[in-house]
Amino acid sequence: MSQNKHLFAFSALSASYFAHIGFFNPYLPLWLKDMGLGLMAISVLTSVQSATRLFAPYGWGWLSDHTGERVKLLRYGASAALLISAGLWFELSFWPLLTVLLLMFAHTSGMMPMSEAALAHLVSHGGHFDARRYGRVRVWGSLGFLVTVVVAGAWFEVWGMGHFPAWTALTLAAVTLSAWALPDAREGVHHSESHGRVWPVLRQPQVAWFFASAFFHVLAHIFIYIFFSLYLDSLGYSKTVIGLLWALSVAIEVLWFFTQGRWLPRLSLPGWLVLAGAVMAFRMVLTAGLPTVWPLLLLAQALHAITFAAHHSVCIAWITQHFPGRLRGRGQALYSVLGYGLPGVLGGLVGGLLSSRFGLGSVFWLSAACGALAALFALRVWALQQASAARG
Repeated sequence: MSQNKHLFAFSALSASYFAHIGFFNPYLPLWLKDMGLGLMAISVLTSVQSATRLFAPYGWGWLSDHTGERVKLLRYGASAALLISAGLWFELSFWPLLTVLLLMFAHTSGMMPMSEAALAHLVSHGGHFDARRYGRVRVWGSLGFLVTVVVAGAWFEVWGMGHFPAWTALTLAAVTLSAWALPDAREGVHHSESHGRVWPVLRQPQVAWFFASAFFHVLAHIFIYIFFSLYLDSLGYSKTVIGLLWALSVAIEVLWFFTQGRWLPRLSLPGWLVLAGAVMAFRMVLTAGLPTVWPLLLLAQALHAITFAAHHSVCIAWITQHFPGRLRGRGQALYSVLGYGLPGVLGGLVGGLLSSRFGLGSVFWLSAACGALAALFALRVWALQQASAARG
């Protein structure tokens, strides 16, 4: 299979996976609310996805690094998640529902790290990350998200939240078909690399501060993923408008991924991390302080191009540089665990407690503070890089 066909296959997987995420993540809290669950129960259940990222991505990453069978593992994960999702069709109480979500997310949460690791050799040249090529693959994920977040919002507005399980089945079926359409390739395992150690890399100061910055930056975003739809709903916005506001942020994200090869070289990777953190803090101040002022809410959503799209590409480039070869799978998995798993669990639980006592707006003030901390830690990464460059 030619390289372009390989890229097309990964683009299809990205499109279908994020089409699933595009409907599931924004509307899961509303489905749970429609089932009569309270805010704390909703916070716990929506945090299950992040909880699985504490262990599942690294387990899948370790297995894929040591077997080279990333594609077969992707196929298994997608197929198993589709079968498990059948449990959502039943009227389940809290604990059985938590179990179904836990098992389903345990199989899907490792898919993107493995996909990113498998894709790395197609978007790198001589060890250098090709932002343009990566963006042309990742943009399809954003388009998939954009379509489902808009269509699902309009659908649920008219027909109610009862069709949520059907949407889950259809989108996971698309993910499964895409995974089975990937090129049936196995990466060779070289003895000298198969037992590569991760800890020496993690102990490097630049890498440690990078993960600290990523932790707080993603934590700021987790509050959006879990509470933004509920926040807008409490302010009287319709499900259609909620979907359109999500869609705006993703449309801007699509534009960024398509053109990022032009913009990313203008700053160093740490420079982009600093900018993304600062913009994140500003975005959340607008969201928390002026959510009913339409022009400012639209501006806040448009800033998603920097706070998510640019930040994500920079993080993938950083991981690609610092976790080469047979460390790729575990490097991407660590980004998922430290960047999404821990913040996701903490964000859901703390956000649930905070919003229950002080209201949903308080969550976004905390999110602004997290963005500021991410920028400060990224400044440390930048300073260490400058010092390293000065030493030659």
